[in-house]
Amino acid sequence: MIGLDLSGADLSGGIFQESWFTDAKLVGTKLIGVDLYRSDAEGADFSGADLTRASLVRVNLDDAVFRGAVLDSADLVKASLYGVDASAASLRGTRLMGASLIDADFRGTDLSQAIVRENTFKVTVDEKTNFTGMSGTLFGPLQLIRRNGQQEIGGADLERWLRERGGDVRVLESRG
Repeated sequence: MIGLDLSGADLSGGIFQESWFTDAKLVGTKLIGVDLYRSDAEGADFSGADLTRASLVRVNLDDAVFRGAVLDSADLVKASLYGVDASAASLRGTRLMGASLIDADFRGTDLSQAIVRENTFKVTVDEKTNFTGMSGTLFGPLQLIRRNGQQEIGGADLERWLRERGGDVRVLESRG
């Protein structure tokens, strides 16, 4: 499915393990409960797509676009999300354990009840990003965009900042 335009299609419940969705256009596509285990969706556009309860375990999602997408209760264990644009997306209850989140845009994203475990979490967030009930462990720092500029927050300051926003996340010291 490399480069195909599947916008608006309903692929819910599909089993697409080890498939290639590289640069595919999946705008507004229904992908509820799909299984993309070990697939490659690098550069794919999932804007406005519904990936509720999707299995994205070990999927390469580098440079993918999830603007306004729904990934509620999705499983992103050990997924690669380098350079992902997930602004205004919903990741409520999503499992992001062991995922690489580097240069990801989470401005306005709902991460409530999300579970992280030893995640690299070098993401960009804003004051609208929701961390209520987010739990687990991660490595920072993150970039906070505010009206008057941006600020890098890491370590104990990041842990405190997340707690102030309803998260229960322990920030780990960088390895190496």
